[in-house]
Amino acid sequence: MRSAWLATAALLGAASLAGADTYTWRLPRGFPAPAVPADNPMSEAKVALGERLFFEPQLSVTGRHSCASCHDPARAFTDGRARAVGATGQVLRHNAMPLANAAYNVSFGWSRPDIRSLEEQMLEPLTNEHPIELGLAGRESGVVAALGADARYRNAFAAAFPDESAAVTFANVVKAIAAFERTLVSGDSAFDRLAFGGEHDALSAEARRGMSLFFSPSVGCSGCHSGFNFAGNWVDSQGATGETSFADNGTGLRLRVPSLRNVAVTAPYMHDGRIASLAAVLEHYSGRPNATPLSEDDRHALVAFLESLTDPRFLARYSLKSTPDGT
Repeated sequence: MRSAWLATAALLGAASLAGADTYTWRLPRGFPAPAVPADNPMSEAKVALGERLFFEPQLSVTGRHSCASCHDPARAFTDGRARAVGATGQVLRHNAMPLANAAYNVSFGWSRPDIRSLEEQMLEPLTNEHPIELGLAGRESGVVAALGADARYRNAFAAAFPDESAAVTFANVVKAIAAFERTLVSGDSAFDRLAFGGEHDALSAEARRGMSLFFSPSVGCSGCHSGFNFAGNWVDSQGATGETSFADNGTGLRLRVPSLRNVAVTAPYMHDGRIASLAAVLEHYSGRPNATPLSEDDRHALVAFLESLTDPRFLARYSLKSTPDGT
């Protein structure tokens, strides 16, 4: 992957000639264009830079961790832990949320309805101190100096932010990563092939039965996990459909409803990772007061439907890039 990055870096200068506000979305069928902040327009050069920075271990106090340490592409940008672990070994409060379709989130994090953009959200893992995630608070200038000393990064920042004479800044690190994260759109699952592509045999008979249960008023899964992203309300280029969807997951806390896309590969589950499997999640919810009891066959069917929300192409797209050079 090193040679591929060098080739891309060589072309980034040419990309700036087309302007930094041009970008062609490559969206799945039936998906709206994401909302983009006026002060951080999309461009191919910016997304390419943000992708490299997402996997860059220089963006941590240890020099060994990156955004991808908690957001592994092969796990739908989660980490497989009950609760995420920061660069210095501190255990975070919550399970790492998946990043697929984060561009459509009304707000970010499990419990922060006030964080309304990917740019604002990025500052938390980069600079949080209680607990430390990547640990860059007070070290921002050193990170900028290290990136600016690399000619490839200087050229990449110049291409991504062509109107700025000093383009290598911490603010632009945040903007580039946020731009890359907006492109992490997942919508090529078996369910999508049925719902948006009309492929009637895309789902097995068991998964179809599970889909009927999922959307039935009696079982009620879609009461919280609604919309094309299975996460309730969303925002796109036309505006928001409403406020962030929050619900009590059985702990007495009201937490953001996470997307169910690619949920079969994001175990363990819940905000604190206390449930190991989808079958156990269904058992947990069917055992709550006033819930519709689910038979074993019902649970198998619902799991089959939830597995149909996996998008293999999305999972494979970045799975080889475990380091900045993809090695």
